[in-house]
Amino acid sequence: MVVVNAAGLFAGLALLLVGADRTVRSAAELALYYGVSTFFVGVTVISVGTSIPEMTTSVYAATYGAGDLLVGNIVGSETAQITLAIGIVALISPIAAERRNVLVYGGAMVLAMVIMILTLEDGITRSEGVLMMLAYLMFIHDLYSTEGGEEITEEVIEDEEPPARALPQIAVGIGLVIAGGHLLVTNGVAIATAAGIPEYLVGVLTGLGTTTPEIAVAGIAAREGREGISVGSLLGSNITDPVFSLGVGALVADVTLADPAAVAASVTYMLVVSLVVLGLLYWRRGIGRRSALVCMLLYLPSLALF
Repeated sequence: MVVVNAAGLFAGLALLLVGADRTVRSAAELALYYGVSTFFVGVTVISVGTSIPEMTTSVYAATYGAGDLLVGNIVGSETAQITLAIGIVALISPIAAERRNVLVYGGAMVLAMVIMILTLEDGITRSEGVLMMLAYLMFIHDLYSTEGGEEITEEVIEDEEPPARALPQIAVGIGLVIAGGHLLVTNGVAIATAAGIPEYLVGVLTGLGTTTPEIAVAGIAAREGREGISVGSLLGSNITDPVFSLGVGALVADVTLADPAAVAASVTYMLVVSLVVLGLLYWRRGIGRRSALVCMLLYLPSLALF
């Protein structure tokens, strides 16, 4: 039975990643087709798209009352994104970042994490989930007012998909993600129960897997010289997950942890390591290949805290 659940778990993860990739690429092409700034595309369309696996996992985890798996997935994903993802992308092509963007969007990322931490101790109710999602939407509105229209991207491809072709691709991608999320959560909970593994740890490992879309998209963008999309998607995903992805799950059912104190160390490390990487981004105006190795090594201590 465990073997069947494991197969279902990996099948779910595969569907999540394939669906997310299809959704992200089509949505990005749709946004670029209308000519908005690359950084805005990265922070919004790409970051939301690559966070679809986390959102879907949150919805299903909340549906099945697996609050520990839900939170573990987000914490694991956040920690992996800010360390492994940035490190791998910088190894592909050094990341350049403007200090203003690091301060503004890095600050928003830290604020999103603090909001998540403050709400975890007593659990997250539906009303709090609504407020978290509204806060995120307000952030997107303010971002569009300042970034969305001031820089028309130069990376529009000549044979770019028109909206009529992109929209069906987005729909198919979302369908694959929904199916993958169902398989991932149901089989993950079954494995945790059968093997005596804490649901929170299953969620953390799932979060590592669902970080793959961020790495793939940001890596491709960096290699092609689209720094706005690369940096924007990495910072944007770390803003989206703690508030919007968590808020989406709370809309389905109240999110509670079996033992909030047990996850305090991993959540704290997520915040601390985020501040360290943001400090590197600001101080060095980006992440070079040497700093990339530092970022990747910063992920390793997190495995001992879960």
